[in-house]
Amino acid sequence: MPSCIALIVAAGSGQRFGAERPKQYLDLAGQPVLRRTVEAFLRHPQVTGVHVVINPAFRDLYDGAVAGLGLPEPVAGGATRQESVRNGLERLAESAPDLVLIHDAARPLVAADTIGAVIGALDRHPAAIAAIPVADTLKRGHDGLIADTVDRAGLWRAQTPQGFRFPDILAAHRAASGLNLTDDAAVAERAGLPVALVPAKEENFKVTTPDDLTRAARVLDSALSDIRTGMGFDVHRFTDGDSDGDHVTLCGVRVPHTQTLEGHSDADVGLHALTDAILGALCVGDIGSHFPPSDPQWRGADSALFLRHAADLVRERGGRIAHVDVTLICERPKVGPHREAMTARIAEILSMDAARVSVKATTTERLGFTGRGEGIAAQAVATVRLPG
Repeated sequence: MPSCIALIVAAGSGQRFGAERPKQYLDLAGQPVLRRTVEAFLRHPQVTGVHVVINPAFRDLYDGAVAGLGLPEPVAGGATRQESVRNGLERLAESAPDLVLIHDAARPLVAADTIGAVIGALDRHPAAIAAIPVADTLKRGHDGLIADTVDRAGLWRAQTPQGFRFPDILAAHRAASGLNLTDDAAVAERAGLPVALVPAKEENFKVTTPDDLTRAARVLDSALSDIRTGMGFDVHRFTDGDSDGDHVTLCGVRVPHTQTLEGHSDADVGLHALTDAILGALCVGDIGSHFPPSDPQWRGADSALFLRHAADLVRERGGRIAHVDVTLICERPKVGPHREAMTARIAEILSMDAARVSVKATTTERLGFTGRGEGIAAQAVATVRLPG
């Protein structure tokens, strides 16, 4: 199998999008756009490596977006897209792969069969691009009026990935240095390379506007048709002494209190209930089966580890957590002043929008063990979407 490197172009500033950060770093259904794009190529069996070209000014955003993926050091982009790609190709020249796929970071929904089709076309052609035949009638405009109708016969809309035999495209880019061609196929055409058209899919659109981001989220949700609900419940008692401790940990937040909660880990009753709810939606047992209290390594552990593990299991199955709701049941301490911080902490652990996280509190009107101030209970519900 030939070596094939995917070069992801993510050096744009995204000013046209109008967001607080470049669009490739915005959230798309729980993950940054860039991460979804990179993972599409990392998963493909014919892709032997992935390199990313970035704007160094956004290095912190890049590091957060691709954390844990084991990517090589990113390439610094240039003033134009063409220059950014050439910088990436020059980096790859050190290892000289057989093939290179150049792909826009803002196309996160590229399908595996599209990637494979572009690679396959390189057996017969020095260059190939994903593209879609133009189906709409085209009009040329002038001063807001139709000037004429353009014959759409033989017209295609270019997408990415655009694939090339590496020595050919490197030489073509070097020869085109200083120009500002619109895509890499244009660079290849200028060098006289025949470029094959590979039919692609509408879902492989480029995220350019906020509406595109919403559309991409809908596409992802349409593939996650197995919607499940899991429930969790947990209880921890207070330590015996009236002045034993100075805080409890609830939903990942340290809350001042005169007693602590007993437990093998940090006794975070809220995160324990929520972890069980997610595990229940996946039908993979409970928190005790994944993190046995008899195991000394979990003594005093941050319960965020347990919740993050449950979220990772969802992602490993290609799903996402759509919504979570936690109810804390206690007379004291008062939860209200800390609710916003708890919501934010859960959203951070699960890498999801805080608008999809609910934290509530109630009492039992001084009835039962919670009413007598002997402990705290929590119940949680999680909605998970999995591939159908």
